Amino acid sequence: MGVPKFYRWISERYPCLSEVVKENQIPEFDNLYLDMNGIIHNCSHPNDDDVHFRMPEEKMFKDIFHYIEVLFRIIRPRKVFYMAVDGVAPRAKMNQQRGRRFRSAKEAICKEKEAISKGEVLPTEKRFDSNCITPGTEFMVRLQKQLVYFVNQKVTNDRLWQGVRVYLSGHEVSPASSPRRGEHKIMDFIRSEKCAKDYDPNTRHCLYGLDADLLMLGLVSHEPHFSLLREEVRFGRQAQSQRPTTPEETTFHLLHLSLLREYLAEEFTELRRPLELPLVKKSKAAHRSSSDVIKGTISAKADSPLFTDTALTVYTCNHNTLLIN
Repeated sequence: MGVPKFYRWISERYPCLSEVVKENQIPEFDNLYLDMNGIIHNCSHPNDDDVHFRMPEEKMFKDIFHYIEVLFRIIRPRKVFYMAVDGVAPRAKMNQQRGRRFRSAKEAICKEKEAISKGEVLPTEKRFDSNCITPGTEFMVRLQKQLVYFVNQKVTNDRLWQGVRVYLSGHEVSPASSPRRGEHKIMDFIRSEKCAKDYDPNTRHCLYGLDADLLMLGLVSHEPHFSLLREEVRFGRQAQSQRPTTPEETTFHLLHLSLLREYLAEEFTELRRPLELPLVKKSKAAHRSSSDVIKGTISAKADSPLFTDTALTVYTCNHNTLLIN
């Protein structure tokens, strides 16, 4: 689930966060994680605005496999390659998806009616419905079978894949796959790996995905070496029309979360300082309201060893309770 315009905002605010991926200038990574649904959507319906566009299912699968190969060759993980397809979403996410999919289906029908009214002849093949990219559909079942075959073929015949632990978490609920969205599967895997006794705390992670909430998930992982890989974002209608059609034509960016942590720590340095208020000895009081904190007055026992004439660090927990350190 993305955060609208968040990636654009943070890229403009901290322009040094991301770097363009260039050949032979890519940092070394141990683990590569793919949020697969972004790849599936890009390869199955790359041009929704064109009502004449049609693509056979076999071509979709080949494009998906090719995109995975390109990303693997770019990063070349040393230890782990994890691919996560969205599973069954929580109820709140289902409600959001339902509204969005009804809207996209209605827009597609309106575009076709508009084209027909202009005298355009539409192809006889059925238009691909992107709503079928949902756990449990026949399309996803066929795609999962093809992905399993593709992974087995690469592990068997490709030397780059043979020295790496490869994981594929599909859309179905099974011992090998779990519900939830792909990015949360990836974070669960990272947390489980950190529990291992032989885990290296300096493991370098690279996560591919298009959702902006991956920034937050990467930050809360508390991993010192964590980067996000994504395509170059272009804004505006003209930029959308110039969107590259193949991964070879795509410009990829690496966003380093370790640098983002430093930016945030520097920007919010002032907020890290505790609120210091002078002590005013008046009378016994076990609790004071938050209005006393705002005024800077705290009543306490004069003879208590916990209170001195020096300033106290005060934190408000709720309206009527104070914690004093």
